[in-house]
Amino acid sequence: MAISPYNFISPIPERLEGLAELATDLRWSWSHSADVLWERIDPEIWAITRNPWLILQSVSTSHLEELAEDGDFRKLVESHVKAHRESLEERGWFTQTHGTSPLMVAYFSMEFGLSEALPIYSGGLGILAGDHLKTSSDLGVPLMGIGLLYQQGYFRQALDASGAQIEFYPYNDPSQLPIVPVRDEEGEWLRIAVAFPGRILRLRAWEAKVGRAKLYLLDSNDPVNRPADQAITSELYGGGPEMRLQQEMALGIGGWRLLNTLGIRVDVCHLNEGHAALAILERVRTVMAETHAPFRVAFAAVRTGNVFTTHTPVPAGFDRFSPALAGQYLSAYADELGLGMDGLLALGRKDPQNEKEPLNMAYLAIRGSNSVNGVSRLHGEVSRRIFQPLFPRWPRSEVPVSHVTNGIHTPSWDSAAADGLWSESCGKERWIGTLHTIEEDFKQVSDETLWEFRAKGRQKLIQDVRKRLVRQLTASDVTDERIKAAGDALEPDAITIGFARRFAGYKRPNLLLQDEDRLMKLLNNRDRPVQFIIAGKAHPLDGEGKSLVKAYTRFIRNRGVSHRLVFLVDYDMVLAEQLVQGVDLWLNTPRRPWEACGTSGMKVLVNGGLNLSELDGWWAEAYCPEAGWALGDGREHGEDPTWDDHEADQLYGLLEEEVIPCFYDRDESGIPRAWVARMRKSMAELTPRFSSNRMLREYVDRFYLPAGRNYRARKANNVEKAAEICRWQESLNKNWHRLRFGALEIEERENVYYFSLAVYLNGLEPSTITVQIYADPSDGGEPEIYPMARGRRLAETQSAYSYTLSIPADRPGSDYTPRIIPFQEEAAVPLEARHILWYR
Repeated sequence: MAISPYNFISPIPERLEGLAELATDLRWSWSHSADVLWERIDPEIWAITRNPWLILQSVSTSHLEELAEDGDFRKLVESHVKAHRESLEERGWFTQTHGTSPLMVAYFSMEFGLSEALPIYSGGLGILAGDHLKTSSDLGVPLMGIGLLYQQGYFRQALDASGAQIEFYPYNDPSQLPIVPVRDEEGEWLRIAVAFPGRILRLRAWEAKVGRAKLYLLDSNDPVNRPADQAITSELYGGGPEMRLQQEMALGIGGWRLLNTLGIRVDVCHLNEGHAALAILERVRTVMAETHAPFRVAFAAVRTGNVFTTHTPVPAGFDRFSPALAGQYLSAYADELGLGMDGLLALGRKDPQNEKEPLNMAYLAIRGSNSVNGVSRLHGEVSRRIFQPLFPRWPRSEVPVSHVTNGIHTPSWDSAAADGLWSESCGKERWIGTLHTIEEDFKQVSDETLWEFRAKGRQKLIQDVRKRLVRQLTASDVTDERIKAAGDALEPDAITIGFARRFAGYKRPNLLLQDEDRLMKLLNNRDRPVQFIIAGKAHPLDGEGKSLVKAYTRFIRNRGVSHRLVFLVDYDMVLAEQLVQGVDLWLNTPRRPWEACGTSGMKVLVNGGLNLSELDGWWAEAYCPEAGWALGDGREHGEDPTWDDHEADQLYGLLEEEVIPCFYDRDESGIPRAWVARMRKSMAELTPRFSSNRMLREYVDRFYLPAGRNYRARKANNVEKAAEICRWQESLNKNWHRLRFGALEIEERENVYYFSLAVYLNGLEPSTITVQIYADPSDGGEPEIYPMARGRRLAETQSAYSYTLSIPADRPGSDYTPRIIPFQEEAAVPLEARHILWYR
């Protein structure tokens, strides 16, 4: 027996050690070539869990030894290990496109949804983070994840006898998870220290392999810590504000210290939400120690290498900590930074002078980053409105928040049949390149092939749902008759509509129940049967969300429709995968604009499912009538219950008059040509557009590479460029109040406006500002902004200049207003200088 670097209950025979290498790399969660191995070892556990690591932890020594004597099985293991290693060595898109461009990205997230085998996620934020890591492996982008290892993770859901949600918190035994301890050069388990009031918190480091990427996790469940501190990483999003701050210190401060301890030189720090904003300050502290620069200079050097992605559509969603709580945990840290607690709090306040205002982690993140983005086009607009108070007097359109619309990792969510169909039409390498030919290639697939593919996907889903429903009811106190009926629930050939997500008021999961009698007519239609599969969890403290869950279970029981409408408990990645691979239609009913992006509907695209969704998040930019259906009018209506009634009526109307007829109107060969046409357009055009391949390449080109270059430039020569930026900022702060306008003249000749403006700089160098002519957007477009040219110095003045401009007279001259904003070629304005002066 060889000594394995992995801890297994049953030692793995030396001739099968490659199994450990395959099982510990979470690449198996999307690359299914080795599935045959795990099914051969334990078909029952594989069918239920799809977890190779658990199989190796469960299998008996005698069975492994039997397999080791099987020459064919050994050859199979060897071939898969060889293929796995070769795939990791292949040149990815990043190297092929950008060569040896220096780049290392650290991606911080509170949760990661990679697989049900590593349950440290709760919902969309974590699933996105997991897809981000998987895609970085596919494309060869040098990126690693930083997160926390939770003893319990998010809760598991069940229903009591009345149909109400109850929660369970199974323990995440690290020995049963596909992770290994991180060890130092002496072989000792690596521990990271973070100072807490009156004590030191020790965080153990773990590593998960995600193909070519790595995920580092920290946990506090170490006997060297106090019992209360051991529980800091006990539960994802558990506890009160104090535990949340402790977790965010562990993630941000501890995570960055882990990178330093490992000797990993990071160019770009990507914050997936504001939870890890303290990583910015720890990164500053590191640069201060390396260069002996003061805080403000190190901060100027660091911020240009930070990217902040916000997912929050309402200000109430940001983490806030009271000044007292923040001071209790961070005052000594603030002193070490040379900031003092007032200075640290100021970075996370809308009004830095307001001593009562809490520490807002999103404000800290935006002030410490030079790139900020929302996660859909609409969410970018919403975020500019949310963050506008940080940039007073700046037009909303210029609030420095852009957007990168989320995408999904298609290989993780496509069915085996979908993988085969796409491989045949677009090639096996389709998701690891530039996607240029996918649309045209896929549109060549015939109607007959698409419809057969869709029908088989639905039929498999019905089989899976029946099995799951039987297990669900068997675990409950129900009659044998109900369990038997569950085995025949739903029809394999009826239109199947899925709705699965977190149950919360703003997501309006019960819009479908607004008119129960009208819904019953749909469910009881014998000629055109309709069936729904519903799943979702409510947060344990969300009473409204729990009542929405119970409303569905009550409706199913009271109306006797369990053969047409089912509620599946414990919505997780396994169930999500089954649903998106099999439903004909995905339903999404959030209250606009509270769905920042929403990626669940993206996952049905690759599998041939269509969307009927509110015009919110990604669907607001994806929708076209030839590829799906839209709910709402594209405007905001708040929490108006009359509008909910209106949209419920619209939903029923769309189902009755458009969706169901489109599905059941067949030609002489039994194919619904109009439905299949929508499938083709949705699959060919929307699947690549809303893939994480497109998303990550956009991050690389628009954010990561520029941020990396700028960070290295500012840090070079002992942060010389950062110090120059600070001197520019100091000059602006000192002299901006003295800046003023002189006379403005506007002359129109031959349909051209000629502007002439006097500007008194009064202590500012001309190169530190830019004078512009501005006009608000017309017809919903972009604002018009024109730089004015500096001319002669005005007679008998020390620092007054004439600025001029000529532009076509395409709109009234009164629409145009002069303004002055800061300028520095390497600086991000207004992120690094929010001054602005308007002409009267």
